[in-house]
Amino acid sequence: MKEFKEPSLADRREMAAKAKQAILEKARAKAAANDPGFAERQAARRAVSEARDVRAAERKIAKAEAAAREEAARKIEQIERAAAAKAAKEAEAAAAVAAAARAAAAKIESKAARDARYAARKARKK
Repeated sequence: MKEFKEPSLADRREMAAKAKQAILEKARAKAAANDPGFAERQAARRAVSEARDVRAAERKIAKAEAAAREEAARKIEQIERAAAAKAAKEAEAAAAVAAAARAAAAKIESKAARDARYAARKARKK
């Protein structure tokens, strides 16, 4: 009479364990490590990965060099601007000194002309 009943819990567990074991053995048989071309493919992948890493490092170095060149150019431009500003200030100061000298010379000339007129007027009165 037991033949017609459903399998017991223990029977079901045993069948599940056997099925899992069969699937595991099937997967182990298909494992890539057993494949003869696996090592070659793995080596090719490693070579591609190393080449990619080398290219990335080269790009990083090139980027750093470009940044350094840009920074140097920026500093040179800043120094040139500072020098131009200093030269402009010096030229402005020189122009101011020249203008002050011209004003002083004009003042001296006008005083000399006034003194000459005064002396001429005094000379006429005598």
